[in-house]
Amino acid sequence: MNRKAEFRSNAIPRRTVLQAGTLGLLGLSMADVAAWRARAADVSTSARHRAVIYIFLTGGLSQHDSFDMKPDGPADFKGEFNPIATRTPGIQICEHMPLLAQRSDRWALLRSLTHNINDHNAGMYMMLTGKSAVPPTYRSMTPQSIDAPCIAAIAGATSVRRNHLPPSVVLPEKLYHSNSGTFSGQFAGLLGRKHEPWFIEATDKPHAYHSYSGAFPKYLFNLHKGEPADKLDWRFEVPNLTLPEGVLAPRFRDRRDILSIVENQQRHLEETASVGGYDRIRQSVISLMADSKVREAFDVRQADPKLLARYGDNSFGWSLLMARRLIEAGVNMVQVNLGNFGSWDLHGNNFPMLKNFLFPPTDLAVSALLDDLQESGLFDSTLVVMAGEFGRTPRISHIAREIYKTPGRDHWGPVQTALFAGGGVRSGTVIGSSDRNGAYPATDPQTPENFAATIYQALGIPHDAVWHDATGRPYSVYEAKPIERLFV
Repeated sequence: MNRKAEFRSNAIPRRTVLQAGTLGLLGLSMADVAAWRARAADVSTSARHRAVIYIFLTGGLSQHDSFDMKPDGPADFKGEFNPIATRTPGIQICEHMPLLAQRSDRWALLRSLTHNINDHNAGMYMMLTGKSAVPPTYRSMTPQSIDAPCIAAIAGATSVRRNHLPPSVVLPEKLYHSNSGTFSGQFAGLLGRKHEPWFIEATDKPHAYHSYSGAFPKYLFNLHKGEPADKLDWRFEVPNLTLPEGVLAPRFRDRRDILSIVENQQRHLEETASVGGYDRIRQSVISLMADSKVREAFDVRQADPKLLARYGDNSFGWSLLMARRLIEAGVNMVQVNLGNFGSWDLHGNNFPMLKNFLFPPTDLAVSALLDDLQESGLFDSTLVVMAGEFGRTPRISHIAREIYKTPGRDHWGPVQTALFAGGGVRSGTVIGSSDRNGAYPATDPQTPENFAATIYQALGIPHDAVWHDATGRPYSVYEAKPIERLFV
């Protein structure tokens, strides 16, 4: 019997967290909390800040079956789905995303995003760091301090920080491969550990089964059998925030746990000789304790049932609702990993998986996010971006027929479609095109560097901005021009 996705609320009552003894362990006082509350109030009444939500579809979305359909192409290329008209004349997308089709006046498509890698590991490195090639020092599935920093880390380090909240966040978990470990390219690398994005680990599930890993809506689906699984459970938990200068270690419940947190952080700060680092810990803890918007952002499962229904009461919906609330609370950039290894990597069972399990919650949650941003006045200042590490092969693949019941598509770096919305984007438009077979860019090719530059521009980062590695060596934030036609 299938179990529905479950969210376990372990939130600590505010009055307990703010007890004098607990605060004392962190070197805080009620005066500290009062001071932060006052500063938080000032921030909430200041001008609206610029922000980005980067929705990363881990595994690679098929452009043919979503936003760049080829209904007149060869039979073994075009797939099983039909295109439907959107609100914008001349733009069609997949029939299984009707809600996004109704909102085409809020988004734009880039149909010519390209790089030359067909490998998950290197593809993720490129699309998460904004690089068209991996360096000679790159090591697959081995994150290193000499890696290029991820877009989220650069964004956090160089955008204007609004308050004591982290400027960049990644949720609902890091990107893992169940057999090989952690993907490279999603960390601060050369930028230094103090600029790591906050990783909100909100999942609790068996990583040993790659078919089940990642944010996944409602159901666990056994890709090999092509049917729902019946033995494994998926949970979306109260966040465990992990950060080298960390705050709130996993599921702490008493003074002993908090003391251990502080001791560990003190040791880390001594090792890294981080100037003012402990103050950042104290300030971040205060912000989490004192700001009601932050507490609300994390406790998404307690949202109004009507709001949950709008987003989808599943991991996709919870993740995007949390992202939107964190943006409102003052975070500059949130990367949402919608799926982990296996979710969008559909070498087989491509069409039933997309139709029944992936497109419905994605269509619902992304549409709700756009509506919510519009209604809250955050749409014009918040860029929403959705892409993966690559697209999928134009030709439908049967090579894994011994594993899967129905065909799929394989890895394809030369072209994918990315969706952009809000943040000043000229909605209802298409940038670039792919060729007749959807295999290569036909017009206006754009690279991961252009993609990253567009995010940095949306955040208001100056075009001459630099970041520095641990030795003080400067690097340009922008390595290419933003995708100008998105905004003109």
